[in-house]
Amino acid sequence: MKFPTTLETTTAGPSDGSVQTRSGRPRDPKIGAAVLIATLAELDNVGYGHLTLEAIARRAGSTKPAIYRRWSTRQHLVLDALATRLSGVEAPDTGCTLCDFNEGINVFIAAFGRIRPDVLGQLLADCSSDPELRAAFMATLFDPPRAAVAEMLDRAVARGDIRDDIDRELMLDMLGSLVHYRALFGHAPISNAEVESAVEALMRGIANDYPALLAHSRLMAGDPQIHATHAPANSS
Repeated sequence: MKFPTTLETTTAGPSDGSVQTRSGRPRDPKIGAAVLIATLAELDNVGYGHLTLEAIARRAGSTKPAIYRRWSTRQHLVLDALATRLSGVEAPDTGCTLCDFNEGINVFIAAFGRIRPDVLGQLLADCSSDPELRAAFMATLFDPPRAAVAEMLDRAVARGDIRDDIDRELMLDMLGSLVHYRALFGHAPISNAEVESAVEALMRGIANDYPALLAHSRLMAGDPQIHATHAPANSS
């Protein structure tokens, strides 16, 4: 996603260094990509609180001015770098509602698990006082899992697996919180079994026929292409 900097006038385009100013030569996209990779490496190494542009520039083989030409603030740079950790993560469509939710939530938990626990909370605090930065934080790190859950929820309603009178926004918050709560505060890991139990508790309340969903997921568990979520040994 693109976060235009305050130090450049840009045409539309990604923020990986491929942007061209209206007056000037195109920027080398390799520099932008190297900076994003270096940013992730530094975040993994020292966390957000000790992150410096000097260290990023050294690791990327670049300079601070080159970074500032592409990103006006450290927050924008970090958000762009973290966005690459979520790129390509999509909601599964297995044809099994229980399997979709368990697999989909765990995919995002795994993606956020690649981010140090001390990064997200400090980054949010650093962005919270600026409306534009807070909006960028939400768009980058909060919205993708929520959109994936919404997609799975809408498919389940369309299939008739979930009641169509549910409070959709509340369900999105409850299911999305499985990803965000522990990812943001980093106080404890969340296991597949815990996700499964939480999904089961919610689905028992909103499914049109939970026993039928469970039976279907057990049949799907026999397919080697589908994970064994809700196998008989784990459910009753």
